[in-house]
Amino acid sequence: MGAQGFWGNPEAANKTMQELKVLKNLVEPFQECVKRVHEAQEFLGLGGGDEDLNRQLADEASALSAQIAVLELQAHLSSPFDGANALLSINAGAGGTESCDWAAMLMRMYARHADLKGYKCETIDILYGDEAGIKNVVLRIEGEMAYGYLKSEKGVHRLVRISPFDSNKRRHTSFASVEVIPEVEDSAEVAINPAELRIDVYRASGPGGQGVNTTDSAVRITHLPTGIVAQSQKERSQLQNKAQAMKVLRARLAALKAREQEEAMSKEAGDKQKIEWGSQIRSYVLYPYQMVKDHRTGVETSATQKVLDGEIDEFIEGFLKTKPEDRDKRLRERQQEE
Repeated sequence: MGAQGFWGNPEAANKTMQELKVLKNLVEPFQECVKRVHEAQEFLGLGGGDEDLNRQLADEASALSAQIAVLELQAHLSSPFDGANALLSINAGAGGTESCDWAAMLMRMYARHADLKGYKCETIDILYGDEAGIKNVVLRIEGEMAYGYLKSEKGVHRLVRISPFDSNKRRHTSFASVEVIPEVEDSAEVAINPAELRIDVYRASGPGGQGVNTTDSAVRITHLPTGIVAQSQKERSQLQNKAQAMKVLRARLAALKAREQEEAMSKEAGDKQKIEWGSQIRSYVLYPYQMVKDHRTGVETSATQKVLDGEIDEFIEGFLKTKPEDRDKRLRERQQEE
C-alpha cells in the first residue's frame, strides 16, 4: 500500500485491500486468542483459592474455547477460491410442481442463511414454475468466505413431506440439485474468445407486470465450444445484464476446467466414484417424523423449521471438519443400502 503508484489503479488497489481484510480477519483473532491465553495463565498463578477469580477464569476459558473453535473451522478454508463470492444455482428435479416448490423452499433457505451471516444475496436469473415455485434460479452471494462455506451445499437435496398440492394428502418425495461455484474475476486462466459466444436478448420473465418485463433487457450468453449457458435478467439495463452474465459464464468455465483436472487426477488414481442424480447428499424429512440429515457427515437435527429458515451452520461445519474420503465412504455405504 505504501508503494508509489499503488492508488493509481483503483481496481487493483481495491483487490489488494480486500485481500488484506481477509488476512487480517485470520491473523488478528489468532493473535487475540494467544494474548488472552497468556493473560489467563498469569491470573491462574495468582488465583489461589479466590472463588470469584476462579469463576472469571472458567468463563474466560469457555469464551476462548468458542473463539478457538471458530479459528479451527477457518483453518479448513485454505483452497484458492474459498475467499470468493459464491454463485449458487438451484434446479428443480423431476416431479413438476412438487419439485418446483421444493426449489423455491431451498432458495428461501439460502437467502435467509445469507441474511444470518451478514452476506449480500441477489437473484441473477430465475425461471418460475408453471403453477408454483421455481424451475431454476441463480443466486449471487457476496461475503467473506462465501464460497468456502457454501461449497458444502453442492449436490442433490431430497424433501419428504405431505404434499400441499395433493388433495388426497399423500406423502411425496421431491428432489432439487444445488450447484455452487466461485465467482472469478477476469483472468488469463479463463480466456474467452468473443467469436465463440452467441448472445441472445429477450424479455425478462416474472410474476405479474413488473417494469423489468417491458423491454428486451435480459441477456443469454452461450459458449459454443462447451455449450455452457449463462443468463441474467436482474438489471433493467441490457449492458448490465450482459456484464453479469459474462461473470457467471467465466465462473462456470473456471469450474469446468477445475472439474476436468479433478477427473483426470481421479482417473489416474483409479477413483471413478461419482455422485449421480438421486444419490442425495441431504434429506429433509417433514413426515412421518421431523429430521434433516446429511448423508456425507452423519450430522442430523430434528429442528427442521430452523434449518429451512436458514440455520444450516452445523451442516456446513460438519462438512468442513469431515475428511473427503470419509464423506465419500458414507455416501457409498448409503447407496449400497438403498
